[in-house]
Amino acid sequence: MFIALPRWPVWRLAIPLLSFSSFSHALTFEEALKLAESRAPQLKAQSANVASAEALKRSAGQLPDPRLELGIENLPVSGPEQYSLTQDFMTMKKIGLMQDFPNSEKRKAQVDAARAGADVAAMRMKIEELDVLRETAYAWIERDTAEREIRLVDSLHRENRLFDAAVRAKIASGKGLLSDGVTPRQEAAAIDNLESDLLARRSKAISELERWIGKAADGPLQGDVPEWPVDHVMLSHALHRHPELMLFDSRSREIDAEISEAKAEKIPDWGVELAYQQRAPQFGNMASFQLTIGLPMFPESRQDPRIAAKVAEKEALDAEREATLREHNAMLESDMAEYHRLSDSLKRQKEVLLPLSEEKADLILADWKSGKASLSELASARRERIETELKTIEMESSLNLVSVRLHYAKLPGVEP
Repeated sequence: MFIALPRWPVWRLAIPLLSFSSFSHALTFEEALKLAESRAPQLKAQSANVASAEALKRSAGQLPDPRLELGIENLPVSGPEQYSLTQDFMTMKKIGLMQDFPNSEKRKAQVDAARAGADVAAMRMKIEELDVLRETAYAWIERDTAEREIRLVDSLHRENRLFDAAVRAKIASGKGLLSDGVTPRQEAAAIDNLESDLLARRSKAISELERWIGKAADGPLQGDVPEWPVDHVMLSHALHRHPELMLFDSRSREIDAEISEAKAEKIPDWGVELAYQQRAPQFGNMASFQLTIGLPMFPESRQDPRIAAKVAEKEALDAEREATLREHNAMLESDMAEYHRLSDSLKRQKEVLLPLSEEKADLILADWKSGKASLSELASARRERIETELKTIEMESSLNLVSVRLHYAKLPGVEP
């Protein structure tokens, strides 16, 4: 059904499309994607997270910092030697150095966890990159579609003025009804309403595009969407390489390292302390050495519950990964079916339905001029032709959107 939407003069339609003549550079689809990669704040945030995770790798598994010990031992607090540092042979000023040595299994697990954490951050960066590229492509396509339809509406304005002139001429010759003069005005109002809707859609698409690429979104568009190859078999094989699924693999390695670290808590850690004690001049100085060993005596209430929690977390992660894989596979099959449907429908639309709607409108116009068809029949044929033209543009847009989803079903350049 032709949508009747406030009437705008034609010159107001030209302003949004021509006001960018001062820009020296038009924005192509590929350039929009490149700008999104370099300007999207979401990617900058994820890049900082990756840098943070990489920095943590350098400290993982390192020995704890040594500790300096300063103190006074055996200070008298009562009697004739109270608070004296020199009268009692047991009173000593002490300086010592202590170092803890976590067991090697624990340190290795910490290194593995840090490496897996960096991989998790990298996968999240890739997921965000896919989202940014896909949403940028959507916004560019939505804006391009709206502007193509706006150009069609502009031609409809010119055509409707000719139609109005023809109706008036027929009325003036006495061959038409006075009421026929209303029809062109109704058509003009409907076109104006459609135009208003399209201008709003265009503004919304520009705002969405600006979210990803900044002020460059205000420039004029140029070019078309690339015709990416759509290979069902390749895309099916590439599913396991999707960053969302690879994130589960990285997270699984991270949990494995955390399980290993929890198990390593059952192995005693140890530490050493070297100290030098200075006594009063009349007494000799002393040195001491001390070894400490951890005693994990109650694993059933300390280490084992933590291990069990991490094992359960790993099982939940495996189940979630399988669910995500099935979801991606279902989305791929759905998008492939939609892609083929739209491809076939668009071909029929261009080769059959659009030419037929134009032929029908031309034939009824000829019949109307000869008095064999009514003005309502002509108006209906014109609406049908307009709807067919608009639907063709919308179908091309829908096909491009599905093509974008299929293209970004994996990271570009990553082979399955």
